[in-house]
Amino acid sequence: MKDQPQKSLNTITPREVLGASAFTIVPRHVLGGPGYVPPSDKVNVACVGVGGQGRNDVAGVGTENIVALCDVDDEQMAETLKAAKKENHPHAEMLERAAKYRDFRKMLETEKSIDAITVSTPDHTHAIIALTAIRLGKHAYVQKPLTYTVQEAR
Repeated sequence: MKDQPQKSLNTITPREVLGASAFTIVPRHVLGGPGYVPPSDKVNVACVGVGGQGRNDVAGVGTENIVALCDVDDEQMAETLKAAKKENHPHAEMLERAAKYRDFRKMLETEKSIDAITVSTPDHTHAIIALTAIRLGKHAYVQKPLTYTVQEAR
């Protein structure tokens, strides 16, 4: 075997520099794996009405950050949380952490981080909930009909 020159502590090869700096050059989504979405790219969503169709809407926005749930019926709220756990939904833990409310006005007043809401309540309440959120600068996903009367639409 040939004698290899002894490497001193002050000698660093270009390959070693590249290897050490690669971690700082690689984008975060590469390190997070395929499909990784950084938390800063997620929308903070609040769901108003979580029973019936609302349960489907909650599941539909599960890829985002659900920060609050609102329903006047405590049993519907409990059933939605229970169903998410039972079915092993990936967002079940997030739903447990989400703030719970019975009054959408209190929720919108308290939760300043909300970017958007889903409205899955009885038809005659869609307009008032959506308009309240929109006036506060929130985006709204509303089940049809958006309004109950022509006057509400004007």
